[in-house]
Amino acid sequence: MAKVASFEKHASRYEAWFVEHAAVYESELEAIRVLLPAGGRGVEIGVGTGRFAVPLGIAVGIEPAEAMGMAARARGVKVIGGVAEALPLAEAQFDTVLMVTTLCFLDDVAASFREAHRVLKPGGCLVIGFIDRNSPLGKTYEREKEGSVFYREAHFYSVDEVVSLLRAAGFEDFAFVQTLFHPVAAIVAPEPIRSGYGEGSFVVVRGRK
Repeated sequence: MAKVASFEKHASRYEAWFVEHAAVYESELEAIRVLLPAGGRGVEIGVGTGRFAVPLGIAVGIEPAEAMGMAARARGVKVIGGVAEALPLAEAQFDTVLMVTTLCFLDDVAASFREAHRVLKPGGCLVIGFIDRNSPLGKTYEREKEGSVFYREAHFYSVDEVVSLLRAAGFEDFAFVQTLFHPVAAIVAPEPIRSGYGEGSFVVVRGRK
């Protein structure tokens, strides 16, 4: 069952986070841009309020929380209600599938990756932005998640776990970038984007079908 209750109830609070932490948001956007293929048809799974889809030029989004989807529609995204584990999409329709901070809320990551693989065209890419469980921020979120409105039900993953699940779903040719090298409260300007992973708390991985 999709973990949507907090997002339905606190959509405005979710939006406010991006305003309050603008430099963190910009850092994550830039990291995704580095690995996001140019052109083609894209879909964001777990599009939320459209905070990533719109600036990244992704016109279609899948979102189970109606309150979030309404905000994304207001930004011009074509939102389809649904969950990552059973995408309401035909196979081989997209050049790019994007997931940003969605991974930790999925009920079945393996099924979600198989679905992403199914809806991608041959040679298409799945791009995932997520908080690395083994990073400083990942450890903080894990430690404090019981007191968090949004992360209470989250399950965080390490990069190695994500790659293993991607391989099992049929993805290959992986690329990585990372950002967020300081505590969120200390980030007042966009952070650098570096290749690889293991230092930054926000990791972007791209796998190819």
